[in-house]
Amino acid sequence: MLCAARLGALLAVLALWVGDQARAAAREDKFSALTSVARALAPERRLLALLRSYLLGEEARLRDLTRFYDKVLSLHEDSATPVANPLLAFTLIKRLQSDWRNVVHSLEASENIQALKDGYEKVEQELPAFEDLEGAARALMRLQDVYMLNVKGLAQGVFQRVTGSAVTDLYSPRQLFSLTADDCFQVGKVAYDMGDYYHAIPWLEEAVSLFRGSYGEWKTEDEASLEDALDHLAFACFQAGNVSCALSLSREFLLYSPENKRMVRNVLKYERLLAENPHQAVAETVIQRPNVPHLQTRDTYEGLCQTLGSQPIHYQIPGLYCSYETNSSPYLLLQPVRKEVIHLEPYVALYHDFVSDPEAQKIRKLAEPWLQRSVVASGEKQLQVEYRISKSAWLKDTADPVLVTLDHRIAALTGLDVQHPYAEYLQVVNYGIGGHYEPHFDHATSPSSPLYRMKSGNRVATFMIYLSSVEAGGATAFIYANFSVPVVKNAALFWWNLHRSGEGDGDTLHAGCPVLVGDKWGMLLHLLHAFIQGCWSLLDSRVLSSFVLICRLCKDTMTASAEQVLFKDLVSEYMNGPFSVGV
Repeated sequence: MLCAARLGALLAVLALWVGDQARAAAREDKFSALTSVARALAPERRLLALLRSYLLGEEARLRDLTRFYDKVLSLHEDSATPVANPLLAFTLIKRLQSDWRNVVHSLEASENIQALKDGYEKVEQELPAFEDLEGAARALMRLQDVYMLNVKGLAQGVFQRVTGSAVTDLYSPRQLFSLTADDCFQVGKVAYDMGDYYHAIPWLEEAVSLFRGSYGEWKTEDEASLEDALDHLAFACFQAGNVSCALSLSREFLLYSPENKRMVRNVLKYERLLAENPHQAVAETVIQRPNVPHLQTRDTYEGLCQTLGSQPIHYQIPGLYCSYETNSSPYLLLQPVRKEVIHLEPYVALYHDFVSDPEAQKIRKLAEPWLQRSVVASGEKQLQVEYRISKSAWLKDTADPVLVTLDHRIAALTGLDVQHPYAEYLQVVNYGIGGHYEPHFDHATSPSSPLYRMKSGNRVATFMIYLSSVEAGGATAFIYANFSVPVVKNAALFWWNLHRSGEGDGDTLHAGCPVLVGDKWGMLLHLLHAFIQGCWSLLDSRVLSSFVLICRLCKDTMTASAEQVLFKDLVSEYMNGPFSVGV
């Protein structure tokens, strides 16, 4: 009996845990991958169907109310209402005693709205959380910063870079989609709540302007009002040091809500401050844009992103060229890859049409169910961070034959072993709203990196495939090398992360620029140095590939000591000097 009770308690706890996991999965953030944002369309379609049903019910109810109104009104339109008629007199008494009560207390309206509420509760777990709203708002601010977008233009659905008096169209949508006053208020409030008045003020200013233009109109869906926007903007101006602006906005607020005692006190406070320091009334306040300590190359990074990957002077560099690449591989002999050398130091090459549309679509489909928020290494921990907004999935080539084919193609093109442990598993990435990855190295720069802890070797090279196109933004920017590469659908970008000595190449510091418009998918393959005979062998991977190939061919006849000698000879020949292999 006791065992049964314990088993029941255990099952109850397990059920609660499973429920928590299901709710957590349902509540997984939406904003960090556009495919997750797209999935939010399904519950909204169900909500639209519920609202349509509610509207039909309400329309029927209102038609019936209109019928009742018209019937009673017709009896009053005759100045001499014939109450002398006993039938009419009876119906008058009945209406006033019964009919009007039934109309006023009808349950039909409450039944209609309750059905709508019940339907909403059923899909509520699938809806974005407040954290998603915050993430989406921060994404708009990120795009505003990186691409120097004008807030007023964004609110009108226009993507324009404004530098002084110059205005540049970065993207022209086929159909303009403007933001409402409440939309702008919510973006500004997210910044306001973070104490970020640099971003809060322009968004709240736009909200105030739009609310003023529509004052008196009532919109069911709006959460904020003109008074809310004035309240937040006034305090943001005060916090930014603009007391005169705060006073003007607070006085305007009192025109609409004169009984608000807090605002009355604020007005008195601002008036006193201006009386004590009259120069504040005319002083121009300049708010500094907040920066983050880890991003020391912000200006260069954003400047490269603003080029949208254009390379206007590359044709002037004689060392750059295009060719058909086979790498002397029979695999590529009949179908060579179109190669474009983008940069020499660091060496970066772009391979056009490396995958086909069906292959790219298949890879995206394989990865989508497994996407999780992308993380970065911080010491021995893996953290979700604001400077990397995307979701990732890791795929083994056993997941589908298309991945095996792709591995063979990469190996043939690079001459490198792409099988684990000589390479990481394929990583598929989908970027979110304004998705980006700020400047970083692919190779480990610290002994505390998980790469060293896993003893798999450092990342010698990166092979990145663009699995989709984007309409604007999303370029790959190499910060110190001072160039960027646009998203080229189905193309692959390749670069070496390490020098031949095994030292990291500092010029490979790179970033994924924020996606301005579009759904960016990419696939990464990081190629590793091998852990051989207990020694970290940070060498050019062509040496390792040769060593591994020979060992595989001669695995039945070679001894461990012979493998050491062979590896030592290969390394010595490559580096033109003696090298000892630790055992």
